[in-house]
Amino acid sequence: MEKDDEAMSHYPLLSTDSRFPAVILADGDYPTHSVPLSVLSSSSCLVCCDGAGAKAIAHGLSPIAVVGDGDSLPISVRDTLGDRLHIVTEQKFNDLTKATRYVMEQLGGVSSIAYIAATGKREDHTLANISLMAYYERTFGLSPVMITDYGYFAVARGRNSFGTFPGQQVSIFNISCKRISGEGFRWQPYTYTMFWEGTLNEATRNIVTIDADGVYMVYRTFDKKNV
Repeated sequence: MEKDDEAMSHYPLLSTDSRFPAVILADGDYPTHSVPLSVLSSSSCLVCCDGAGAKAIAHGLSPIAVVGDGDSLPISVRDTLGDRLHIVTEQKFNDLTKATRYVMEQLGGVSSIAYIAATGKREDHTLANISLMAYYERTFGLSPVMITDYGYFAVARGRNSFGTFPGQQVSIFNISCKRISGEGFRWQPYTYTMFWEGTLNEATRNIVTIDADGVYMVYRTFDKKNV
């Protein structure tokens, strides 16, 4: 995320050249799209959630840490990890949050984390992990980005610009806003009161802006809608 001025930040389009200070790999559906795969392979700070550690190693990756309760890891993988395995037995928070806390404690000053394979499999896990992005923004002061095989979520607050392309599908989820407006959309954003109301909008230009008085989450697709 790049600062344009004191009042507005810019959230660029993701590509295979995108890089993040830290990446957390969850134990959902392993990615197949080139963007999350590139973000994974290029990361020098990869932290895995429990069973995702075995997937990372199987794909030739070398996580700096695997964090969780350890119940999803084969003994052979545990032995391979050695002191990179960090067992956290408390159950108040899920493994995604445990991994996030580890990154924030061990790598102070990290401003953004990419989350990969945090969706798929059980729908309740998917919904919980998506909603945690807003929690991490508020609790840790992060700019979290969740990347899937289809697009990516980013959490923002206030007035911001977002890299887009004409025909790109863009969804806006209101978290705490009493006022929302925007420019560059096919349908004018407004103060959504239901979670679904801001979904399936469309960018009409290469940059859109959103002006709001609170926190919201934006989802952008990788591909243009087929018509």
